[in-house]
Amino acid sequence: MTHPAFAKGRTAVITGGASGIGLATAQVMAGFGMKVVLIDLPGEKLDAAENALGAVAIGADVSDAGAINAAAARVAKELPPVTFLMNNAGLGPASSAVTASPAWVTILGVNLWGVIHGTQAFAPAMLAHGETALIVNTGSKQGITTPPGNPAYNVSKAGVKAFTEALAHEVRNAPGGKISAHLLIPGWVFTGLTAGGKTEKPAGAWSAAQTVDFMLQSLERGDFYILCPDNDTPRALDEKRIAWAAGDLVENRPALSRWHPDFADAFKAYVNKA
Repeated sequence: MTHPAFAKGRTAVITGGASGIGLATAQVMAGFGMKVVLIDLPGEKLDAAENALGAVAIGADVSDAGAINAAAARVAKELPPVTFLMNNAGLGPASSAVTASPAWVTILGVNLWGVIHGTQAFAPAMLAHGETALIVNTGSKQGITTPPGNPAYNVSKAGVKAFTEALAHEVRNAPGGKISAHLLIPGWVFTGLTAGGKTEKPAGAWSAAQTVDFMLQSLERGDFYILCPDNDTPRALDEKRIAWAAGDLVENRPALSRWHPDFADAFKAYVNKA
């Protein structure tokens, strides 16, 4: 079965669509007979994806609201109604909580504001046309368990989670609207963002195509939280990590106690408990 939003002759819009999960999603949407719009930074990757898929490529920075609004206006004028929107563009350069860095502006601009801009540019028309439609925003497990290492990335993805939860509530209560919103939470996926210069997929990672297959299955079930496992991390382990992170607040433990030396043994025992 195929979700009715993936309708032949309708339009799928994917940001960050020139590579990784975005490109793998675009390939599937093209296979469904949808018109595919790829929004990504101008360059060879976007050109190659456009040619390979016969897609409409729009070179734009998702952190620029004006550029995304212009893209939405063009799509509304030239293409069939949008029934699938995936706000997927993302990046993750290093950052520090105590050291000023341009990475904060860049990461929040793309990872969080890009999702907000994409939604607010395309969702009003999706509500107005009244057809069954989907919005999928790409989050991260790091936006839920917020591990040490890259606070700007964690903040951006935590914001995507909160925004998408609010969006899901709003669109399901919109009069006459047939949109549902969903949060994609990938596991370890081998993409340009995560490869670190490697050319061969590690055994523990999923491919982008596997992630998209899991997403489609989850959308068929109507899942809001599309919590993806990978070959290293089963769902049961993700659930325990997420529950422990929430327990820091409930039990008044130190922040990020999972990585605190005084709680290392307790966390290990919790994870290993049947």
